Amino acid sequence: MSACARRLDDIEPFHVMELLARARELESQGRSIVHMEIGEPDFPTPEPITAAAVRALGEHAMHYTSALGLPALRLAIAGHYRERYGVAVSPERIVVTAGSSAALLLAAGVLIDPGREVLLADPGYPCNRHFVRFVEGRAVGIPVDAGCGYQLTAQAVARHWTPATAAVLLASPSNPTGTLVERAALADIAGCVRERGGTLIVDEIYHGLVYQGDAATALEISDEAFVVNSFSKYFGMTGWRLGWLVVPPDYLRAVEKLQQNLFIAASTPAQYAALAAFAPETRAILEQRRAEFQRRRDYLLPALRALGFGIPVTPQGAFYLYADCSRFTEDSQTFARDLLEQAGVAVTPGLDFGHYQPQRHLRFAYTTGLEQLREGVRRLREHLG
Repeated sequence: MSACARRLDDIEPFHVMELLARARELESQGRSIVHMEIGEPDFPTPEPITAAAVRALGEHAMHYTSALGLPALRLAIAGHYRERYGVAVSPERIVVTAGSSAALLLAAGVLIDPGREVLLADPGYPCNRHFVRFVEGRAVGIPVDAGCGYQLTAQAVARHWTPATAAVLLASPSNPTGTLVERAALADIAGCVRERGGTLIVDEIYHGLVYQGDAATALEISDEAFVVNSFSKYFGMTGWRLGWLVVPPDYLRAVEKLQQNLFIAASTPAQYAALAAFAPETRAILEQRRAEFQRRRDYLLPALRALGFGIPVTPQGAFYLYADCSRFTEDSQTFARDLLEQAGVAVTPGLDFGHYQPQRHLRFAYTTGLEQLREGVRRLREHLG
């Protein structure tokens, strides 16, 4: 067998995908499975967006766009920052990408030399550390818990900063915990990074799906941060594979050059479709869905706590609950497998999210309807006795 590059040894698979495959297999055998494992909204893409895509297919030749993206879409995204946050962002700084994953990879490729470090929270979204590894950097996970709201602080950044540190990556709201970096804390971290000559990268892909308070964008605080967002979560466009990256002016040419080489450009039909994402009729649909996600959170959170799962911090956003299951098990991966096989409930083990106490935690995604969530809780109650 041919040898793979050594970086593959450090890039782990999504363990939840194996669990999902088994769930699908059980369903094919006639079993009923309640899915609380996948971080994908269960709603279809809003109709105004799909209608815009159909119109565009008839009106426009589907050639490559500029590597930076469709000018009209970059302008619309700039308008979104102005209207939602009151922040003026030049459309020239906005790069349309093949999902937020491409945006994060572009940021890593532009900023991280081999051997340089990126500080990030543990637990956190696993691909973030893998992007750093892909460009031969080193992801340094900083353990976070309920005491700091499962987010980095300026003090933690300063304590872990070394001469090799190049950047800090935040996610607000975060996956898997759903917590926010509050504006004051964000400003403190940005100042700490700036004083040390590093760069701040902020993943804001769950903005819009916030249920308590307001999520501050890093662009309110600094023009020097790389800010990642996506059309997948709030806008319900997961399969369209479209996101964006707001780039500090000095880095724009470097990002453009890398985009040209890695991706050429984001999907042209998806970009035309996304022009309708900011329309008032689309926003009305999305806000109804946000309210439904909040109803699901407000049901599932106390229900899981009543069963004995530890969720010490109420998540302000996203659609996840990160639950301590140590009352029931010392091995969350085996426990998740048992829940699937014996109770018909699919959840994600903590192993997917880092190295800090993963065996004590499960992630529950409320990306299915309330009736299914109620059924899932009933099955959990029965299974746990």
